[in-house]
Amino acid sequence: MEYSHVHIVYFSPTHTSAKTAYAIAEGLDGEVLLESDITYGLPEEPVEIAGDELTIVAVPVYGGRVAETAMERLRAFSAHQAPVVPVVVYGNRDYEDALKELSDTLTVAGFVPVSAGAFIGEHSFSRKDMPIAAERPDEADHELATRFGREIRMKLQQAESLSDLKPLEVKGNYPYKVKGPSTPQAPVTNEDLCTQCEYCIDVCPVSAISIVDDRMFSDPAICIKCCACVKECPEAARTFDTPYTAMLHKNFSARREPELFI
Repeated sequence: MEYSHVHIVYFSPTHTSAKTAYAIAEGLDGEVLLESDITYGLPEEPVEIAGDELTIVAVPVYGGRVAETAMERLRAFSAHQAPVVPVVVYGNRDYEDALKELSDTLTVAGFVPVSAGAFIGEHSFSRKDMPIAAERPDEADHELATRFGREIRMKLQQAESLSDLKPLEVKGNYPYKVKGPSTPQAPVTNEDLCTQCEYCIDVCPVSAISIVDDRMFSDPAICIKCCACVKECPEAARTFDTPYTAMLHKNFSARREPELFI
């Protein structure tokens, strides 16, 4: 099987999932690259993926599960026996049931998972004084993801049809991990540094930030704690303080490597 059209679908507030998807697509070496960025909202209309497209779906892991917002927006996509590569990106702790959850969800939507991967990206809570997988995906991650894409291409070239492939098995359990209740919290703004450029408003994937009484306000009830606004603020005026940062830095600083299912 040859696939000249590669379609990447990603939810990527801090760009780690997007970088990983593009690196895999580089190895697939398709003639046409299509993109569906669901970071900032749903597609205008439901998307049915054509059978001649090889799709990569890359999403972040929050608490061992697929990020809820990503899962909601993925419901806009469907297919009829189209090949897909489920990819999760996690912050160096663990991806637990996220990859299986993503693979199962895409299967129900009509896709056929042909390979899958769990990659590492800098944790949303990572800070300069307490780094957690800082600067990842790095060059080594990029090279591995590109090689992964080449291996997927060779696997498909050796099969005459999707029915020739063995059902893909990935790590994870069902029922999926039950996440505990989330404590509403949001980044805060240092008004002395803030110029109200409103860039944080633009990069927030859930529209949780606005100007209230001439001050930047982040709604804790809406915020998903992706920390895109913290990492993207040009004045470093945004901070997110949580005791989990110190815990993650202490216990999960050792480098972890991607896990691939081919």
